[in-house]
Amino acid sequence: MQPIQQTRQQRAVGVGRLVTKSLGGRTRIAELYQEGAAKIRLPETFSDELEAVIINTAGGITGGDQFDWNFRAGPGCFLTATTQACEKIYKASAGTGQITTRIEVGEGARMHWLPQESILFDNASLTRRLEVDLAEDAEFLAVEAILLGRKAMGEAMSAGLVRDRWRIRRGGQLLHAEELKLDGDVAGLVASPAVLAGRVAFATLILVSPRAEALIRPIREQIGEEMGGVSHWQGKLVARVAAPDGFALRKILLPVISALRGGASVPKVWNL
Repeated sequence: MQPIQQTRQQRAVGVGRLVTKSLGGRTRIAELYQEGAAKIRLPETFSDELEAVIINTAGGITGGDQFDWNFRAGPGCFLTATTQACEKIYKASAGTGQITTRIEVGEGARMHWLPQESILFDNASLTRRLEVDLAEDAEFLAVEAILLGRKAMGEAMSAGLVRDRWRIRRGGQLLHAEELKLDGDVAGLVASPAVLAGRVAFATLILVSPRAEALIRPIREQIGEEMGGVSHWQGKLVARVAAPDGFALRKILLPVISALRGGASVPKVWNL
């Protein structure tokens, strides 16, 4: 009698890489690579900025999926990267989904990392890593937002895993490091006043730029004392926002991101 073989579950894997160069005062493609379920699209812009829209053609992430994104803004470039839509992190029957993003920003370059929110469903399991290397005079703006379920749909993340790891270096020296981990009884952790006080939508924003210190007051006014806080040190501004649901969070994020971008609006896909 033949032994029964277990069916191997299909997993999504994707690798995307974009390198830019400055040509004639505008940011252009120097290298573009995409593999598997990772795609990068470059809509036309009418400025010196190059906008990259990353797409997960698998439609979401579950346990065992793995995505690697790599971006390098060459000297003097201005690169903005965002996502086509909110990334959905589904229930994991086995394993943990992994997303790794590596970013390099050259001399005098600007890089804005502006993915839309990640939505985690009940029993989702996700580990994300953001590794950033900046030249001494480079500018870097990043936002990472998480929704623990979709409140408007009556969904909530009661249990599971979400882990975020950030490492940002400037001139080879560590500038910013942080770790977020919600594991097991996520609903119980989120309910704690010392964690999120029941708010299920939250985001972290960071701006590394000479402009950062001047933006402390206007960003604090936009966020409001009840929804988060803003701090500044070592040439970086860090803002934290927590809201009762995704709609309330986005109402804050849109003007805050615009202010951090010097008045420029968020990428158009955020409004589609």
